[in-house]
Amino acid sequence: MSEAKVVAIANQKGGVGKTTSAVNLAAALVRRKKKVLLVDSDPQGNASSGVGVHSSDCKHHLYHCYTHGISVTDVLVVPKVKQKLTLLPSSIDLAAAEMELFPVEEREHVLKKMLSPILADFDYVLIDCPPSLGLLTVNSLTAADSVLIPMQCEYFAMEGLAQLVKTIRSVKKSLNKSLFIEGLLLTMFDKRNRLTFQVEEEIKKHFGDQVFKTVIPRNVRLSECPSHGQTVIDYDIKSTGAKAYIKLGNEFLRKQN
Repeated sequence: MSEAKVVAIANQKGGVGKTTSAVNLAAALVRRKKKVLLVDSDPQGNASSGVGVHSSDCKHHLYHCYTHGISVTDVLVVPKVKQKLTLLPSSIDLAAAEMELFPVEEREHVLKKMLSPILADFDYVLIDCPPSLGLLTVNSLTAADSVLIPMQCEYFAMEGLAQLVKTIRSVKKSLNKSLFIEGLLLTMFDKRNRLTFQVEEEIKKHFGDQVFKTVIPRNVRLSECPSHGQTVIDYDIKSTGAKAYIKLGNEFLRKQN
């Protein structure tokens, strides 16, 4: 049985649609009959609440796997969303894990070791990384086969991207030689804003085919669905946001062949 492909969804800049992309790409893949594990590696826990799972609902979270030796299989939950994905939930306690991991030997490989026994149970594992380049993100990059980078089409996007690419290269060199960039995903795309197209042009000039053809538009439904604990595909499948993520899921799967 083949093992799941592990994709870290990362950008140290907050508010770029990272969690939205993790949750809704997962839902789009499940819609295509893929077995998907969504790993919420952000202490804010937005990927968890975005599929209707709150920290108070769970006895254990990813934090307990990192610091208490709890098996990942004992922490996994299946949220009550139509697109039946599996979730490894998070909580604010995870913020303390970086300090607690500091004295641990091979601390950058902890997540990889935790996920290893369950990879054969899934087709894809998507890791929602925190908006930082700290130890939790480094663990995610070390555990991953590839990195998907959501990017908002705005002035400072390129500046943050250079820093992230530098970190990815560093992890590839010293911790995970097979790591590669799955693709850059343009989010919050506003066709009325000329700057959007200028940033898109600049990113494509530097990254070419690594930029996904699918772009994610600004869409009210994408903003609304997390407060209902639903993916946008469950919340309003006819919305432009849902159509964009379904299209992204299809493009992502085509890239795997």
